[in-house]
Amino acid sequence: MGMAAKNGGAGRSRSTARPVADIAASILEPVIARRAGMTLDLVSAWPDIVGEPWGEFTMPEKINWPRRASHDDPFQPATLIVACDGARAVLFQHVLGECVERVNVFFGFAAVARIKIVQKPVQVRKAPARRELPHLGRQDQDRLNAIIEKIDNDELRQSLEKLGRGVFGNRKRS
Repeated sequence: MGMAAKNGGAGRSRSTARPVADIAASILEPVIARRAGMTLDLVSAWPDIVGEPWGEFTMPEKINWPRRASHDDPFQPATLIVACDGARAVLFQHVLGECVERVNVFFGFAAVARIKIVQKPVQVRKAPARRELPHLGRQDQDRLNAIIEKIDNDELRQSLEKLGRGVFGNRKRS
C-alpha cells in the first residue's frame, strides 16, 4: 500500500509529532492518580488555585481519601497533603480555610475537608518569561489607535492596547 493510500489518497504526509508534555502527562497521570489520588491538573493549576504568594512555596503532594466500609457509607471529603517550606508553614496555616474552599471550587464539589501541611523544601517555580509585544505595521497601529482613542480610563485603555497589539500582531497574513 502506497503512502497516498495510507493517508486517504490526499498525498499529504501525516504528522506523528506530539508535544512532550502530552506524552509525559499520559504516562504520569495514571501513576499520580493511583499513588497520590490526584491529577496533574491540580498540580499544574496549584499556583492559580492558592494564589500569590502561596503558590511559590507550596505544592500539593497527595490526597488521602477516607476508606469506605461499603457502598452504603456516605461520601466523606479527603485530606489534601501540601508540602510547604518550613519557615513559611506558620504563615500558610492562616489561609488554609480559604485554600480548602479554592481547591473545592477547582474540583467542583466538596472534595477536600482539610489541608495537612508537611514541612519540607519546595522548589521555587519561576514565573514564565513574558513575551515582548509585537510591533505593528502602520495600518494596524492606526486601526488600534482608532479603537482605543475613545476610552477615558487610562488603565483600561492600556490593557486594551496590549490586547490589541497581541491580536493584531499574531494575525496570520495571507
